[in-house]
Amino acid sequence: MTSPLKDLGVTNPVLAAPMAGGPTTPAMVVAAARAGSVGFLAAGYKSHAAVQSEIAAVRGARVPFGVNVFAPNPVPIALDDYRRYAEEVQRTADRFGIVVPAEPVDDDDSFDAKIELLLSDPVPLVSFTFGIPEADVIRGLRRAGSVVVQTVTSRAEAARAEAAGVDVLAVQASAAGGHSGTLTPDRPVEALDLADLVAQVTHGVGLPVIAAGGVSNTEGVTAALRAGAQAVAVGTALLLADESGASATHRAALRDPLRRETAVTRAFTGRPARGLRNRFIDEHRSAPLGYPAIHHLTSPLRKAAAAAGEADLVHLWAGTGYRDAREESTEQILGRLAG
Repeated sequence: MTSPLKDLGVTNPVLAAPMAGGPTTPAMVVAAARAGSVGFLAAGYKSHAAVQSEIAAVRGARVPFGVNVFAPNPVPIALDDYRRYAEEVQRTADRFGIVVPAEPVDDDDSFDAKIELLLSDPVPLVSFTFGIPEADVIRGLRRAGSVVVQTVTSRAEAARAEAAGVDVLAVQASAAGGHSGTLTPDRPVEALDLADLVAQVTHGVGLPVIAAGGVSNTEGVTAALRAGAQAVAVGTALLLADESGASATHRAALRDPLRRETAVTRAFTGRPARGLRNRFIDEHRSAPLGYPAIHHLTSPLRKAAAAAGEADLVHLWAGTGYRDAREESTEQILGRLAG
């Protein structure tokens, strides 16, 4: 089996996963390359111009890198469900003088514009999360010279990705922080240990695997590599890194000894995502499925709460290994985890 990562000169098998919404920065991606690794810019929630600017910043450092894109896989929401939830959220938003959208806002995160950018200004790696893009998109990126990576959460999803023509699989376990990359967000992801999931996928699909989800120490890295992964991607382990763009509120919550567990919720975005358990999660256990409508509904509130330091109203994305996060440089963290 060929190794696209080795072809890029990657010598450290612990990669910097993309974290949308701010934590991943160009500085983090460049620092990952200094560690012999590779990092992925997070294009999610950013405009075409913002993504272009970040690509230019990393390209200027002359290092290998990737860009992660949210592929459209919308979860429609019934109008009655949306309005019920909007009324719930509005009661909290009133404290900040925010008026939530009265009707669902749906978009595709400027998918076509981002693909056009990546075709006209190719990058070494392009990864997709949430959905599998059309085959012509995958073929176009590969013709442009990019290695195409697809996030999957099961062997069945891995088989679909292989059939679509991708080069590499990012196999994500349920312990991962942030959004699950599941292709079926209306169904729970099986709670498998990452090494077991990797073994399942590698025995059924003939593509290189990057393992992700809950890895926070060298033992986890070693287990995933022994199970058949060619590399391991970490995100939560980098949230406190010097180069992280995580908010001060998020950082403080990760260090707070009173926050003792994570939970999977759809309260913030309408898709299942894992974060530090807080009051918003507990009070909105009946939040409906509906991405990106719920994301747009709660986004102004979350931004205001983060600015005010109110961690109980913020999406504190974190995987199960969040206690191992350290305040070090990205280069030191990735080097330490590689052993």
